[in-house]
Amino acid sequence: MPVNLGIVTTDNALTTDELSEQMRIRIQKRARLLEQGKEAYPVRPERTHSLAQVRRDHEGLEPGAATGTVVSLVARVVFMRNTGKLCFATLQEGSGARLQAMLSLAEIGPELLADWKADVDLGDHVAVRGEVISSKRGELSVMVSHWEMASKALRPLPTLHTELSEETRVRQRYVDLMVREEARDMVRTRATVTRAIRETLHRLDYVEVETPILQLVHGGAAARPFETHLNAFDQKMTLRIALELYLKRAVVGGIDRVYEMGRIFRNEGVDSTHSPEFTMLECYEAFADQFVMAERMREIILACADTLGSRVVETPKGIIDLDSEWTWLGVYPGLSNAVGQEITLDTDIPTLQSIAARHNVSFDPSWDAEKLVLELFGDIVEPTLLQPTFVYDYPPSAQPLAREHRENPRLIEAWDLIIGGMERGTAFSELIDPVIQRERLMDQSRKSAAGDDEAMQLDEDFLRALEYGAPPMGGIGLGLDRLVMLFTNVGIRESILFPVLKPEVG
Repeated sequence: MPVNLGIVTTDNALTTDELSEQMRIRIQKRARLLEQGKEAYPVRPERTHSLAQVRRDHEGLEPGAATGTVVSLVARVVFMRNTGKLCFATLQEGSGARLQAMLSLAEIGPELLADWKADVDLGDHVAVRGEVISSKRGELSVMVSHWEMASKALRPLPTLHTELSEETRVRQRYVDLMVREEARDMVRTRATVTRAIRETLHRLDYVEVETPILQLVHGGAAARPFETHLNAFDQKMTLRIALELYLKRAVVGGIDRVYEMGRIFRNEGVDSTHSPEFTMLECYEAFADQFVMAERMREIILACADTLGSRVVETPKGIIDLDSEWTWLGVYPGLSNAVGQEITLDTDIPTLQSIAARHNVSFDPSWDAEKLVLELFGDIVEPTLLQPTFVYDYPPSAQPLAREHRENPRLIEAWDLIIGGMERGTAFSELIDPVIQRERLMDQSRKSAAGDDEAMQLDEDFLRALEYGAPPMGGIGLGLDRLVMLFTNVGIRESILFPVLKPEVG
């Protein structure tokens, strides 16, 4: 029966035919191992040390030195040089540590050496046992006395010195992780950031909770949800677009400081800064406001920077100094300075449309003045804000869940944190008046009924919770992926280990 190879070419300079031929040969090698009574995929090969441990224990050996220490290792072959009576291989493990293996005719005998040359390919995992030595050139090595296959790779690795395209890196992340240290560093950076956030919030007496992903009513943000169906209830459901409404219920119930780091799903565009599936941190604190939450945000981000080792971030746009002053910029003054004319809450729609046209900002003729101001600010001002900047004093339509400004009822108490020309997080002095909240959600519901896919729906249970009396509170939302992007200078697809991608053709 012919073997279905399921060929998908990668950036390894092989044509489909060449790849098919290499896989055919490797499949034959696997079959030969089995015919000889050997295992191509043993359950648990002997492993006494990691490569990193061997390097730590024996770094600095003199050239030609022998240690007398015998180790058993299991790792992937990423380089091979077979030269007569002496073969060399570079082994690599998941940590990225590498170690040379030397196979000498005198040490392992003609049969094992011949089997090595015949059966081992780049990408295979092998189990080797031998003495830790230093080669004549001073390379820390293992002089192999025995070897066996640990996992036969049927697909060839990409050529290590050939750079993978971004498409291959994100689509075949497992290959990317094998061949690029930067990819493995990305995973570790994200884990470090996540850990630093949790440690910071724990120190601040926050309680981590989990809230529903499947929801009857979507809310907490302006976004189009993914829809699904719950067979048990014969009920249409949505995947959550935010964490906010359930976390606020917890604060109403008496969990004064609460947070969740969880997956969010929004059925909208995909580009270098947006993904339909991403990770959000949301925190809510009783008796706090937008200014308290600004301090919380700064503490979180600085803790991440300190854990990663530096508060200075180099980006293509310039150097970001997180230790500098985190400034505050009002929406209307900021836009006025950028366009060279005063923009106020009373600026009319034709004037704003004229400014948009002059600055090549696309707009819908049906937009009201607040929407136009937000689009103008996002396109003209936001990309210029390199250093940490809290953009505040938004019009009410920007955030229906934020409370009225304490000094100007035509504004709300909310800010967006811009770093490196991109929004990284947001916060409000939260709206807790159930009457006003009902009015705003009803307005959102009317927009939804009129065809606005991103408008929120009326959540009666959330309003009922507020009617029991919510304490004054502040809340923040921080996109974990965008925070990782800040520290690594990559797009959102590369900051997510396995991002959502279009299906492969064929």
